[in-house]
Amino acid sequence: MPTPPQHYFSAEPDVPEHRRTISVPLLGRTVQVQTSGGVFCPDRLDLGTSVLLRETPDPPPTGELLDLGCGWGPLALTMAQLSPGARVWAVDVNRRAVRLTADNAASLGLGVRAVTPEDVPADVAFDCIWSNPPIRIGKEALHELLLTWLPRLAPGGRAYLVVQRNLGSDSLQTWLTRTLGPDYLVSRHASAKGFRVLLVDRPTPRPVTPA
Repeated sequence: MPTPPQHYFSAEPDVPEHRRTISVPLLGRTVQVQTSGGVFCPDRLDLGTSVLLRETPDPPPTGELLDLGCGWGPLALTMAQLSPGARVWAVDVNRRAVRLTADNAASLGLGVRAVTPEDVPADVAFDCIWSNPPIRIGKEALHELLLTWLPRLAPGGRAYLVVQRNLGSDSLQTWLTRTLGPDYLVSRHASAKGFRVLLVDRPTPRPVTPA
């Protein structure tokens, strides 16, 4: 029985890297990007990603922005176009995805720092996170991923996660609410095309008034 190919969340996919150029709509215009097998949704702009881009407000104009699980880069590329004054991080365990995102950003003249997780300095706190998280890695690995990055929201920061409804978006919302605790507000921001967009908000603490 043949060994099944590694998934797109492998650090080094076992599928050969044969790059190709596709046309995708980003911010109302069509752009050319490079993709390859071994990364998430290499043939088109994924429907969940499209929902996130359509339903989510623009990121802050400055600060630290994160595309978590960047694939070939559609979220990071959009963030960089919308917020040229911000520092945009594109993070993926898949090194091929990181290379593709870096090359796509360079070809479009956009400033994106495409890196693997260990290359993000520990003291960086994010003002906004966008993610189409890899639900199919399994619940335990997904929870570990989210608990690694969501606590790195800066006070006043927000994360938007798009999750397919029939793949557990509502149960994920419940788990996030219970696990992140009272310093975070978790809500359903939008629903469209069978997807939920979950909002994780870390409000700025209120100043303590002296007695």
